[in-house]
Amino acid sequence: MQPYFLPYLGYFDLANKVDLWLVYDDSQYIRHGWMNRNRVLDPVSGWKYIVAPVKKHRLGTPIHQIQLVTGVDWKTRLCRQLEPYHMDAPHYDTVIRFLKDALAECDHNLTNVNTTLFKRTCDFLGITTSIRKYSEMNLPISQTQSIEELALAICREVGATEYINRPGGAGQFQAARFARSGVKLTIQSFTNMTYACGRFRFEPNMSIIDVMMWNSTEEIKRHLDASCMSDPHAKES
Repeated sequence: MQPYFLPYLGYFDLANKVDLWLVYDDSQYIRHGWMNRNRVLDPVSGWKYIVAPVKKHRLGTPIHQIQLVTGVDWKTRLCRQLEPYHMDAPHYDTVIRFLKDALAECDHNLTNVNTTLFKRTCDFLGITTSIRKYSEMNLPISQTQSIEELALAICREVGATEYINRPGGAGQFQAARFARSGVKLTIQSFTNMTYACGRFRFEPNMSIIDVMMWNSTEEIKRHLDASCMSDPHAKES
């Protein structure tokens, strides 16, 4: 999966179901996507973006070469954007401490930032899945292949017997083709959490930060583990 910035709960549901999470950071960076921004609640507008600002770069630059803007204290700005949660969210203090500690470990490379935040959040939620960066693995794989061929090639190189992708990828892969290569294709089945948000209006698919503000780590992990139990293809705990 591509490295997203503090992604929504579905990413962590997927991580909770697999043995290996491969951060696919060798594809082209896409502007106005989820690689350097996400959404949190806002008491006035419904939701707002939180952003890790990136430098200008050439079209076609791979994600692992994208650098953040220097001289801008985006980490402090992000934390200040979360201050409206303070009056209502029961886990605000815990989440802000966690986020500041995680951000302190981040450098100026977008892949590193997203991977660090993803790993730290997985640890926070009790998800123990192995996480590796594709760009550091030096796999002998051609990047000119289709998405399906690329996924199969990666599965072969890492010895995977099953490949799980999000529902949005269903149209890009054929189960029969994976089966011929000895790999089971599974499309993620995920039910989002709904929860009370005080004076805010609930919005689905916000950043994981929003979920953590309103729900304890135990509640979130319980929801994710229930998804594993209902999915016969999920990894055994």
